[in-house]
Order: sequence, then C-alpha cells, then structure tokens
Amino acid sequence: MQSFTTLTSHVVVLPVNDVDTDQIIPARFLKTTDKNGLGANLFADWRYLPDGSPNPKFVLNRPESQGAQILLAGDNFGCGSSREHAPWALLGWGFRAVISTTIADIFRNNALKNGLLPVVVSPQAHARLMALYAAQPSLPLTIDLPSQTLRLADGSQESFPIDSFSKTCLLNGVDELGYLLSLEAEIARYEQSLPR
Repeated sequence: MQSFTTLTSHVVVLPVNDVDTDQIIPARFLKTTDKNGLGANLFADWRYLPDGSPNPKFVLNRPESQGAQILLAGDNFGCGSSREHAPWALLGWGFRAVISTTIADIFRNNALKNGLLPVVVSPQAHARLMALYAAQPSLPLTIDLPSQTLRLADGSQESFPIDSFSKTCLLNGVDELGYLLSLEAEIARYEQSLPR
C-alpha cells in the first residue's frame, strides 16, 4: 500500500448525494478478486453510454478531470452494500482521497485499509469547497495528513478527523496486517518473556 502524507492535486467535483457502492462499481464487475483494471469501470453506468462509448457529459470523461487525485463528492458517499471493490476502483482510476460531509462506515473502513483517505468536513466547509471547485476545478487543493488539514489555494485551511490507528497505517503505507508484522520483534520479545 502506498503511504499517504501530503497530497496536492486538482479536484473532480461530483455534486451527487447518496452515491452508493453499486454506482461506484456496479455489481457486474465484482467477479474479480484482482484490483487491476477496476478503475476502467469506476462509475461505469454514468461514465459510459449504452453503446459503450464515453459519456461526454460525465465529469470523469472531461479533459480537466484527468490526473486529479481528489474527489469532492456530495453528502453520504459510499453508502449501500459492502464491497472492497469500490475503493479499489477509485484508487485504480487514480484517486487518493474522497471528501464529503459524511462517508458511510463500511466504505470508510474499506477505503482506509486500501490507502484511500476518506475526508469528512463540516457542511459549511463542504459548501465552500463545492462553490470554489465547481467554479475553478483546476485550483490545487492540498491534503496534509500529519496535520489533518486541507489547504486551499487561497491559503485558508479546514481540519478533518481521523482515528490515530488509521492515520498511522496510512502514513506508513501499511494495512492492519502490515502494522502487526512491523511489530514482529516486539511480539517475539514478549513471547520469550513468558514463563514456559
């Protein structure tokens, strides 16, 4: 898993509320246990027309969206069924972070375990971000995980919460198992100290 410290990127704005995991990655693409290639099917039902050609009206198909690593989504992002394929698809497209006012718990946990940072901001901060980046999506936004802040192009900042364990894992680029393996020496010392 790639570590996450500070990320500066332009932003893709998806002002849709209640985006569920079936919209993020439709069920027909869940037959694989491999992460590779899922980015091509991210938001497939919105991104492609019935004939399979790209929908020119969908935001991910616009030239200004290419290379963006931050998704600014509407309220209640990632709701619906549990599928780890949803953060896999977002990461596969190139996103490293999703910002919303609320992010569904199961999606949030799956995202954190795979290196995708879910950022929750207040409704007021979200409205401000939406207005700013809807007008100028090319403006850079910096996400600083160590300080848990968003830094806007105008110099203003917004803070966001994250639990300390998830933050540690993201900063070190490890999942839960990787974190445990990093403590192997300490675990071995503890086991050696136990009475036989």
